[in-house]
Amino acid sequence: MNDRIHNILKELTLEEKASLCSGLDFWHLKGIERLGIPSIIVTDGPHGLRKQAATSGQVDLDRSVPATCFPTAATTGSSWDRRLLYEIGGALGQECQQEEVAVILGPGANIKRSPLCGRNFEYFSEDPYLSGQMAASLIKGVQAEGVGTSLKHYAVNNQETLRMTIDAVVDERALREIYLAGFEAAVKDGHPWTVMNAYNKVNGTYCAENEKLLTGVLRDEWGFAGIVVTDWGACNDRVAGLKAGQDLEMPSSGGLNDARIVQAVRAGTLDEAVLDKSVARLLELVFRAAENHKAGYRYDVDAHHALARRAAAASAVLLKNDNRRLPLAKEARVALIGAFAKAPRYQGAGSSLITPIRLDSAFDEMTRRGVPFTYAAGYDLRSDAPDEALIQEACVAAHQAAVVVVMAGLPPVYETEGIDRDHMRLPESHNQLIERVAEVNPNLVVVLSNGAPVELPWLPKATAVLELYLGGQAGGSAAVDLLYGDVNPSGKLAETFPVRLEDNPSYRYFPAGPKTVEYRESVYVGYRYYEAARKPVLFPFGFGLSYTTFEYSGFELSSERMSEGEDLSIRVTVKNSGAVAGAEIVQLYVRDVESTLFRPEKELKGFEKVALPPGEARQVEFHLDRRAFACYNPSLADWHVESGAFEILLGASSADVRFRATVWVNSSRPDAPIPDFRKTAPEYFQLPSGSLEIGDQAFTAVYGRVLPPSHPRRGEPYTILSTLGEVKHNLVGGYLYRQVKAGFATVIAATQDEPSKLMMARMVEEMPLRTLVMMSGGQVSAEMVNGLLLLMNGKVVQGTIALVRASRANRQRPGRTQ
Repeated sequence: MNDRIHNILKELTLEEKASLCSGLDFWHLKGIERLGIPSIIVTDGPHGLRKQAATSGQVDLDRSVPATCFPTAATTGSSWDRRLLYEIGGALGQECQQEEVAVILGPGANIKRSPLCGRNFEYFSEDPYLSGQMAASLIKGVQAEGVGTSLKHYAVNNQETLRMTIDAVVDERALREIYLAGFEAAVKDGHPWTVMNAYNKVNGTYCAENEKLLTGVLRDEWGFAGIVVTDWGACNDRVAGLKAGQDLEMPSSGGLNDARIVQAVRAGTLDEAVLDKSVARLLELVFRAAENHKAGYRYDVDAHHALARRAAAASAVLLKNDNRRLPLAKEARVALIGAFAKAPRYQGAGSSLITPIRLDSAFDEMTRRGVPFTYAAGYDLRSDAPDEALIQEACVAAHQAAVVVVMAGLPPVYETEGIDRDHMRLPESHNQLIERVAEVNPNLVVVLSNGAPVELPWLPKATAVLELYLGGQAGGSAAVDLLYGDVNPSGKLAETFPVRLEDNPSYRYFPAGPKTVEYRESVYVGYRYYEAARKPVLFPFGFGLSYTTFEYSGFELSSERMSEGEDLSIRVTVKNSGAVAGAEIVQLYVRDVESTLFRPEKELKGFEKVALPPGEARQVEFHLDRRAFACYNPSLADWHVESGAFEILLGASSADVRFRATVWVNSSRPDAPIPDFRKTAPEYFQLPSGSLEIGDQAFTAVYGRVLPPSHPRRGEPYTILSTLGEVKHNLVGGYLYRQVKAGFATVIAATQDEPSKLMMARMVEEMPLRTLVMMSGGQVSAEMVNGLLLLMNGKVVQGTIALVRASRANRQRPGRTQ
């Protein structure tokens, strides 16, 4: 703590200290003019700046200042390019500087547990190492421009269904090895100014008041020195949260929780020293932002658009290219089919919805180039049902063309914050269009726009498939760059594409509720499961084709035997053996040959993207420390390396291993106790060929405690944590539900974005009653909600008295009209 902050702390009253621990409104932190403490602005991200055009005290998804919409994390994660993410981060920081934004809320580092998570488009990968590397690079790029980031959503936020109340029941190994490891790397390497806690519970405790997560792991183990901010409306018990390490509540609760902090200090239930620590961290953030602000700064709009185009092209994944169908010959007549060609699907919905400065389409780019093509819509953007007239028009265009390019994917309403997908299918209008066009012209190229894996029943009929993901505002022009070979595809999948949804290890356990979601697959997430279970996939993790070819040679290890504390160096030479320039992503995996604990077949522990002209070769070097060989030992409550043989696997994807070698590692704790899960949880060592199903006994053994109930007990009373959807069947609760729904209806009707309307409608169902207090800016008091709860639970007299008292108190609040 510097002298300036120390002196300010002495000048602050208790009430002022408490007030600094919550927002002024939705987007501003409080300032105190008499002490020179400025108010700073935070805004949504993470793939573009979403700053509201109006200084409203409420959220408005429709009105935000124009900004560069970069490709989403699902896209840039497939670039496997740390330098590119740093560059995008720098551009985001520059745009924040122009708009006087102190902190951008991102990046997201949650793991893609299931392809169905509605927010997967905001996350990088199913793998924690790749996710952590990408997040750290983006963070460093933003903060190099003097703007803070907010690493989110910490932690285990992997489903949108019931996200504000669900309890993630996850064993310690999976928690540490899968769901926290990416955050750990991003914190230790990126040093974000802030970390945002998730809405959900983890093993029975809300993230906003989870002392193990916020202090034990984040601060004590990882050394995080910044502030912890709640997700908007995620504050549950403010005093408990402060004790646990939650510094800032967002948005404002109208002074309600500030008063609770003051009351707790005066009652002796909260040590003022705890409050002082949070206030000191908040002051450090505020002054850091103020000192780094560049007054009058203006960024280069054209340069940022060019970067967005380059990022989209560098992140796209070529999934199939039979007979070198791509790149297209510039003189070939093309049938460009699909409404996405004119109205591109370029981002997801929800709090990350960007108003792009400009928006490129493939249609406009091909028109600008003057290449020969005809266009047909093929499907109606407003309907999933096939339109025979549009399909017939598309077939006529396909018949007259040398090659067909169909732009298909998931409509915006399929992927939005707050709602998980029900299936992995494309709209039937898209599937039928592709099938029918393929019958007319076999020279078929499909360009996909989606934020997560999809099933591709027509794959055998397509000669080429290009996965564009959600390419941002320049994705349309980037797609044309790739189709015509101006850019060589170099992205590789940051997630596995399963053949069907039922193959995913979380299939039986996602989404879950109403009280808990059990992570029964443990560490077997994504490729870790598919490879261990020997299950075929549509496209493996790390897969991606190129217009050129690469040869690997000169593979060598620095040692064949090592002690746990030593580092291992691995070298390999990569050569571009083709005729055009390209970039290869070299991937390094580690396999424990024989482990006492169940472990995946292999795990990613290193990667490097290497750009090479034709004929050029370059040596790539990797360094592995003890963590590359360790797993989390629940008996030790620490990372542990067993003595034994480990395979070093190097190749072009998780399924394309070019070299392998064995190194023997001597453990520093060879006699450490290790749980005997072979006896208590044998299912984890014998993964089935069908859908993964883990019994209660095995999961309980791995979880290490009694499993909490997944459904409410019969007759269980309503509480402030009950959702509106749960109480709506009660007479009083139903009245409250209808009132809130009516209030939301006005906002929904005024919202232009259809996915955002769906998100807000779902919020009405899943919003806990405590949120009514937190998100109303004090208009709905805790006393009112408590009175309603008494009535819902059949305590009519007590409830009526409480409501009368609450009504009187509300009328007497300062600023209220009598």
